[in-house]
Amino acid sequence: MRNPEYQFFDTDTDTLIAQLVAMYERMVGISVHPASPEKQFILWVATVILHERVASNYNANQNVPSRASGENLDALADLFYLDKRPEAKPAACTVRFHISEPQTSPVLVPVGTRVTDGNNSLTWSTDADVYITAGDTYADIPVHCQAAGVLGNGYTPGQINTMVDLYDYCSGVENITESAGGSDAASDDEFYELLRASMDGYSCAGARGSYIYFAKAVSTEIADVAANSPAAGEVAIYVLMADGTPAGEEIKAAVLAACNQEDRRPMTDLVSVKDPDTVTYNIEFVYYIKDGATISSEEIQGRVEAAVQEYVEWQHGKLGRDINPDELRAYLGTVGKTWDAEAGEYVGTSAIKRIVLTSPDFTVLRDGKNNAEVPQVAQLGTIKITNGGFEDE
Repeated sequence: MRNPEYQFFDTDTDTLIAQLVAMYERMVGISVHPASPEKQFILWVATVILHERVASNYNANQNVPSRASGENLDALADLFYLDKRPEAKPAACTVRFHISEPQTSPVLVPVGTRVTDGNNSLTWSTDADVYITAGDTYADIPVHCQAAGVLGNGYTPGQINTMVDLYDYCSGVENITESAGGSDAASDDEFYELLRASMDGYSCAGARGSYIYFAKAVSTEIADVAANSPAAGEVAIYVLMADGTPAGEEIKAAVLAACNQEDRRPMTDLVSVKDPDTVTYNIEFVYYIKDGATISSEEIQGRVEAAVQEYVEWQHGKLGRDINPDELRAYLGTVGKTWDAEAGEYVGTSAIKRIVLTSPDFTVLRDGKNNAEVPQVAQLGTIKITNGGFEDE
């Protein structure tokens, strides 16, 4: 998370008014009363000054990359190796194009040939002219979604199965890999983190940070990357997606292409993209509600489930993040509290008196920084939540 706005200029109203009143009384030699014309004039002056201070604070923060937003952050990208916000990218997959029977000469599937799913939700098109070889009945061809963004991700094999454009002897199509790689334009937080990571890009991808940066730059849907060297001259890259799952084949291929270019890696590096190991954990606990809680049991149940989901997203968000039941307790401790955006924290009293937590147990996971180890990532198994009822203090 990026830094909160810094207060270059004090914007406390009471402090400013007190200072203006004291200055006026020293200059004029009279006391300023609450309803006097002088006090009303001072209040007006204070309003003008406060507006200017707020504007000055905003403008000053927009000159600091960790606090800038929108077009201002885009302009500051000139200071970094990565000088442009990543745009939305379309999803991609591989589609098998069939013909009715083998031919004696190659059959062309032209570039731009379109296919879609059974509901005609999205359209996909081929990236290049490809021939089905004489004697064969199909060719496997990469396609990309014609709409950029994450909406094209997750089409499982066989879902993209309808031809839009016909070609000679065509008889059917189906995707043989799950579509992946689609990403939305980078948010301000994502862009800032990429800007920071991009400073490793001034080196070729020989450094650990360089491999991580070039891999992350493939898609804003990549949450975490680990890179190590299991043997001399070998580089293994592990990719975790934003939904907490290891990268699919399409993303792994894109990461390999980004990190394996001859002008981006040392000539002696043999680069591969591998899957991290997964460690399954379960969630099971009983929670007891404080007697006299100000919100209903039904609302508390909903908030408990939401807190568990927030914990799951946190737990899956990073390679090598230890399975930590204390974090689950912390999320559950916010149930019944109110989020104070200005303070950046929850305030108030929790509606949960106590929690009897059966699982998960604390488990240390490998992060892959040791070259000889494969990183691990937590994967959720089952969830069992029990309302234990009310208890007094």
